Amino acid sequence: MLIGELSRRAGVSERLLRYYERMELIHSERRANGYREYGDPTVETVRRIRALLAAGLPTRIIRQVLPCTSGEATLRPCPGVLAGLREQLDVLDRRAADLETARRLLRRTIAATENAAA
Repeated sequence: MLIGELSRRAGVSERLLRYYERMELIHSERRANGYREYGDPTVETVRRIRALLAAGLPTRIIRQVLPCTSGEATLRPCPGVLAGLREQLDVLDRRAADLETARRLLRRTIAATENAAA
């Protein structure tokens, strides 16, 4: 299928598909006229990429994880993947802690401002 059809079937823009290809997340064959041609399984691959991105994984880890996917949340054992996932979980945990600190500070600032106005 051509990039336009893949875009419609996967629900993403053609520009995003080109980006995924540059990041080596999906692959195409080139026709004689230079048009990209994708296989039918690419639709599901794009859906998996979107799900992994939504889970907070960067494309460098998705590139490692993607060959190990066998379903939406199931991974086959692949060398180095588990370490990458744990590393990303640590990153997300640190971000969550930083956000919680910022939320507490903002709540205190709001309360102090409201008390000063009263």
